Amino acid sequence: MILQYNLQFFAKDGPGGEKTEEPTSKKLEDARKEGQVAKSKEVTSAFEMLAAFVMLRFLIEYMGTVFVGNIYNLYSRIPEYAKLYEGHVQTQTFRMLFVSSMIRILQVIAPFLLVGFLVAFVTNVVQVKWKITGKPLQPKFNKLNPVNGFKRIFSKNSLVELLKSILKLTLIGYVVYDYLKKNMPPLYMLYDVSLNQGIVQVGTLVINLGIRIALFYMLIAALDFAYQKIKFKNDMKMTKQEVKDEYKNQEGDPQIKGKQRQRMMEASRRRMMQQLPEADVVITNPTHFAVAIKYEPEVYDAPFVVAKGADYLAQKIKDVAKENHIEIVENKPLARMLYANVDVGSVVPPELYQAVAEVLAFVYHLQGKV
Repeated sequence: MILQYNLQFFAKDGPGGEKTEEPTSKKLEDARKEGQVAKSKEVTSAFEMLAAFVMLRFLIEYMGTVFVGNIYNLYSRIPEYAKLYEGHVQTQTFRMLFVSSMIRILQVIAPFLLVGFLVAFVTNVVQVKWKITGKPLQPKFNKLNPVNGFKRIFSKNSLVELLKSILKLTLIGYVVYDYLKKNMPPLYMLYDVSLNQGIVQVGTLVINLGIRIALFYMLIAALDFAYQKIKFKNDMKMTKQEVKDEYKNQEGDPQIKGKQRQRMMEASRRRMMQQLPEADVVITNPTHFAVAIKYEPEVYDAPFVVAKGADYLAQKIKDVAKENHIEIVENKPLARMLYANVDVGSVVPPELYQAVAEVLAFVYHLQGKV
C-alpha cells in the first residue's frame, strides 16, 4: 500500500515554510489599507482617564453649581407638578422643564465628551498616523465561523489579553489600597463636618485617586504599546515563498523578464550590426574588444560609437568590417577605454578626442581623403 502525503503539511507557519523574512513595503501598505496597524487601546484609555479626572478637578465647582441649580429649578416647580394630580396636565410646561434640565446636564458633560473625542483622536493618530480606511467596518463572514471563533478564544492573543487584565486589576487594586490606606483618617471625621465639606473631601479623594490610577495605567499602556509593535512586526513577517510570489506579481517572473531582456539585447545587437557598415574605422584590442567609430560633422560635433562588442561579438564586428572594407586599426588602450566608457550611439568623450582623431586621420590618409 502506497501512502500519498504532501510535505507542505510539515512546513511551519503555512505555505512557504517559516515566516522569517521582514515584511515588504507592499505587505505593510496592504495591511494598512485593511486597517491592520500596531495600535494599543490601552494608550487611548489611559489618556482619556487622565484627561477626565484632570478636567473633573478644574470643573468640579462648576459642575456642582449646575447640578444644584438644576435641582433647585426642579423643586421650585413642584406646585406645577401638583396640578398633574388634579387632572390639569400641562404638557407644554412639563416639556419645557425636561428640555431645560437636559440642556443643563449637557452643559456639564459636553466638555468631557469633547475632550474625550479629541484625546482618542490624537492618541490614535500619533500611534498609526493619519490614513482613513473603511475596510475594518466591512462585515467579514469568516468571523461567523465557529471553528475560527474557538481558535481565537484559545489563542496566544487571548492569553496575553487575560494576563493583561489580571495585571491591570492587580496594579489598580494595589494603587487604590495604598492610597486609601494613607488617606482614610480624614474620612473617619466626616460625621463631624458639614455636608458641603464632606462632599468636597470625598470628591477631592476620588479625583486624586483617579489621577493616580491613570498615571499608573499609563505604565501598562506603554508596555502594551511595545507588545503590539512587536506582535504586529511578527505577524507581518513573510515566508521566502511569499516574498518570491510578491516579487513575481510586482515585477513579473524573473525567467520571463530575463528572456525579455535577452530578446531586447538581440534586437539592439541586430540594429547595431545593420549600422556597422556605415562606420569609418574599427578599433580593436585586437582579440577581446572591437569598437566601430563614425564621424559625421553635420550630425555630431565629435565622432560617435556605431557598434562595440567583446570576444565573440568583437570577432563578428571585425568580420563584418572586412566584408564592407572598413579599416581595422589595432590600439589596445584606446579600444579598452572606448568599450568601457562609451555606449553605442554616444559621442566620444573630450579626453579621448586626440587619440580617436589620430586614428581617423590615419584612416582618411589611407583612403586618400586627406
